[in-house]
Amino acid sequence: MPRRDLPTSLVYLRNTRILGVFAYYALKMIGVEIPRSVEIGEDFTLVHGGVGVVVHPNTVIGDRVKIYPGVVLGRTDIQHSATDSTFERIVIEDDVILSPGSKVLGKVGELRVAQFTMLGANAVLLESTNPHDIWVGVPAKRVGERT
Repeated sequence: MPRRDLPTSLVYLRNTRILGVFAYYALKMIGVEIPRSVEIGEDFTLVHGGVGVVVHPNTVIGDRVKIYPGVVLGRTDIQHSATDSTFERIVIEDDVILSPGSKVLGKVGELRVAQFTMLGANAVLLESTNPHDIWVGVPAKRVGERT
């Protein structure tokens, strides 16, 4: 089992039978909102404790994903109720880096952040990416490729 910091350990404990609810609320107390419904792969890291991270309940996070403080994974159509929304989910594939303050906001269907994508600090991603993309800005635009 890899060595993990406390917030990352709490992320994995939040779905355990006995400690799950306590781990979920402990995360909330340190400023991390990752619902128990979020699927998370192996070697996930909340870098620097992930303070201010908010993740939509309909999110899937792959293996070796790094999420920095202030990242938000959510919906852009918040004016609609959950039942009226056409948003389905956000999928963060393997080996993605979500830099500090970045936002991934879906509106219609599934928004997919492809494998090895890197999202720059404070970028606001509103569309799906291709593998190895680097996206920056508000709204985020593709500026290069991650090797």
